[in-house]
Amino acid sequence: MICGLDEAGRGPVMGPLVVAAVMVEDDGPLREWGVKDSKLLGPEERERLSHLIMANSSWKVVVIEPGTIDGRKGSTSLNTLEIRAFASLLDELRPQRAYVDACDVNANHFKAALTRAMKGRSELVCEHKADVNYPVVSAASILAKVRRDEEMRRIAEELGDVGSGYSSDPKTRAFLENWIRENGDLPPHTRRSWATAKDMLGSSKISKLSDWE
Repeated sequence: MICGLDEAGRGPVMGPLVVAAVMVEDDGPLREWGVKDSKLLGPEERERLSHLIMANSSWKVVVIEPGTIDGRKGSTSLNTLEIRAFASLLDELRPQRAYVDACDVNANHFKAALTRAMKGRSELVCEHKADVNYPVVSAASILAKVRRDEEMRRIAEELGDVGSGYSSDPKTRAFLENWIRENGDLPPHTRRSWATAKDMLGSSKISKLSDWE
């Protein structure tokens, strides 16, 4: 059994980080279906492939909420949270070999950290661009992206159009600016520890103080 692991949503200022694992006996069907890294596919194609993948594999997803990301203590990095999620998925699925998209700039360092975090002893192949090079990792990237998109739609139903959640998205920035202006604080589902969130909230407070001068 081989397993692929990947994530979606490391960088956004809003919404969760989603980690996914997909395990199959043979990646031949994934290749036949045209499974690719989720970033190379449109939303409809990702949705179509996600149904095929879930129906024909063993799979697991972990959703790491903004509050958990913000609640990190001391030296606990985002990489550490992601590695713990990868390890938990691997310990549940117990594949013979796992291909993992390395989230650390040093793939060997990432592999060593993941090995320490695991209880099981799957053979690990940890590489950058694994989501492009291995169909089983591409499949995991698709499930992670589709789930994050579902989470963002739920947030939009609750709060309004928040965009993609990325700080580079004009919709997301406009939403945050308007929410802070109207409510004096960041909205739910925001990563308060992110520099973008801190800067926008700080700028708002400075503006309000200047109004009294």
